[in-house]
Amino acid sequence: MNLQTIVPLKKEVKNSIDYNSKILLLGSCFSENIGDKLNYFKFQTNQNPFGILFHPKAIENLVTNAINKKKYLPEDLIFQNERWHCFDAHSSLSSADKNELLANLNSAITATNKKLKEATHVIITLGTSWVYRFIETDAIVANCHKIPQKKFLKKLLSVDEITKSLKTTIALLKSVNKNVHILFTISPVRHLKDGFTENMQSKSHLITAIHSVINANNSSYFPSYEIMMDELRDYRFYAQDMMHPNKTAINYIWERFMETQISDSSKLTMQEIETIQKGISHRPFNKNSEQHQRFLKNLEVKKEKINSLFSFIKF
Repeated sequence: MNLQTIVPLKKEVKNSIDYNSKILLLGSCFSENIGDKLNYFKFQTNQNPFGILFHPKAIENLVTNAINKKKYLPEDLIFQNERWHCFDAHSSLSSADKNELLANLNSAITATNKKLKEATHVIITLGTSWVYRFIETDAIVANCHKIPQKKFLKKLLSVDEITKSLKTTIALLKSVNKNVHILFTISPVRHLKDGFTENMQSKSHLITAIHSVINANNSSYFPSYEIMMDELRDYRFYAQDMMHPNKTAINYIWERFMETQISDSSKLTMQEIETIQKGISHRPFNKNSEQHQRFLKNLEVKKEKINSLFSFIKF
């Protein structure tokens, strides 16, 4: 008896990820979940230099500004709740010091420009089609920073608007890095504050737009959202808020990602790195014992073996 519907996945061969890949992850908080897994296994990754970005216009804006080497100035900031914020960035970059925020934004722009040119893979995770337009400037923001909602107009991006934004983002990426592979996915996080029907409409717009652009642009799609909805359709796979996937769900989706997106040649290295990572986190009963000293020596031998193969890997 089959008690689960499995989302069929196609193994990525031509553009699979290996330890020579340079990966930039952009988008919603689920991109951080995948990014954290890739970091744990010591792949060459960089994630969300402007913090979590939820919608396609915010990602398009970051890519545009990074390629054009935008310089952020004091007039690009706003002061709210005793902190300085930028509407282009997540509140994790906000600061009580205006100059510190400007320095961090401009440093992130410079770093992102370099990463876009070097990347073999850009993974873009879209979370929502809902956007907020700041009335004072008539500009769509990446984050509202808890500024009163009356200062914004809320809007659902149409499929055509999202498609246009994605095409622009792809064209920009290809203009500086013609061989980059772009992998799209939809965040399995449910944005229920927008409403149940509104969340489904939002996700539908994203899915439709992505599938209208991927075939002609050396891009592909990984169905994170569909795996959550079909293979994990049970509240036991959600966190306490009933909106975010829990650790079990994240691990399950990661395993499906690893099966299809990561090269078979990298799997043995991943196993060796996981052994080292578990060894590093091990807490001995007696750290001065002879047995533990042998364990540490063996761990160093394993580290040196990995370093001899991949000099960029640091533990």
